[in-house]
Amino acid sequence: MTKPLADRRVLLIVGGGIAAYKALDLIRRLRERGAAVRPLLTRSAQEFVTPLAAAALAGVPAHTDLFDRADEAEIGHIGLAREADAVVVAPATANLMARMATGHAPDLATTVLLATTLPILIAPAMNVAMWAHPATRRNLATLLTDGVRVVGPNAGPMAEPETGVGRMAEPVEIADALAAMLAETAAEPAGFGFLSGRPRKAPGPLAGRRVLVTSGPTHEPIDPVRFIANRSSGRQGHAIAAAAAQAGAAVTLVSGPVAIPDPPGVAVVRVETAREMLAAVQAALPAAVAVFAAAVADWRPDAAQGSKIKKDGAPPAPLALIENPDILATIAGLGEGRPTLVVGFAAETDRVIEHARAKIVRKGCDLIVANDVSASGGVMGGTANTVHLIARDGTVETWPRLDKDEVGRRLVARFSALLAD
Repeated sequence: MTKPLADRRVLLIVGGGIAAYKALDLIRRLRERGAAVRPLLTRSAQEFVTPLAAAALAGVPAHTDLFDRADEAEIGHIGLAREADAVVVAPATANLMARMATGHAPDLATTVLLATTLPILIAPAMNVAMWAHPATRRNLATLLTDGVRVVGPNAGPMAEPETGVGRMAEPVEIADALAAMLAETAAEPAGFGFLSGRPRKAPGPLAGRRVLVTSGPTHEPIDPVRFIANRSSGRQGHAIAAAAAQAGAAVTLVSGPVAIPDPPGVAVVRVETAREMLAAVQAALPAAVAVFAAAVADWRPDAAQGSKIKKDGAPPAPLALIENPDILATIAGLGEGRPTLVVGFAAETDRVIEHARAKIVRKGCDLIVANDVSASGGVMGGTANTVHLIARDGTVETWPRLDKDEVGRRLVARFSALLAD
């Protein structure tokens, strides 16, 4: 069986944060997939993991010091920047991302990052407030524009007693994202890509813009093994995010649980529940365009049970539901900080256009993409879509049945035109 990273050389830069302990497992996961891993630990990272531990798992010495006499006698930092197939930064702290975005290179890790022409994948990890801070959002947008790939962060509990978006992606997710990135860059046409001497693609119509997309379902727990959900596959939201990135935008995709790959060139934040999705969306602002394609559960159980509910022959207890936050209406109703273009989706099983017209008034968004998700429509979980675009004035534009990737491209073209008006 072919290993997805067979014969690949990976430079792993470990930033300083509590998530650094996961870097040891990441080394193991990368080597399981066939990669040769060379670790590089920042000074702060060494407060959490030791160079000896990283070296033992990688099978080669770990690098730590810019002014190492042996390495720098041969311009070692330039060699590290060249002698690999990709660079992975995990965890990428707020400080490390800031230095990458501004070209500040006071140590070995940032010097290598400034000197490299290799594909770079970062796995951000930081406190919830730090991830949401406008400075971090600006730095992320710069890195995405520069061609850096991003995996995570995920939503969940922090090391401190907080919960939210900021957890580093799991090592398996990072390894899979790296394999996908390398497969994609290997397939790039000549003349484009990350490698030295290749020109970059011409700026797209959304170059310099930030785009936020939600995708997939949410899972609202009933007990540890059961949840309320829907049949959304996430294909349409992911297609929109991919098309926006292709158009030059810095894209953040907030995704519920899906079984499809992350789109390339997009920062993906994984969430489970509607409340986590709202928090991730708010953390991803500001944005020029916000597209709410996720099929968010309207209700959640009033109280999730801490242990599995057992079937004991008695009638089940009533399942009390409470309403989830309305993410689309919340963002559309913002004053300062509202995206220029707020786009909602209306998944309907009957009277599609009528319900969508009512929804655009009720939610306060600028455009509604309506579709028929009845059993006969085949949209939920399918690869094609028939959409109706409803504007604020009630006008309707109906497109023929199209592949969801093509729907994504056409929607992004329409967003670009609306922003240019």
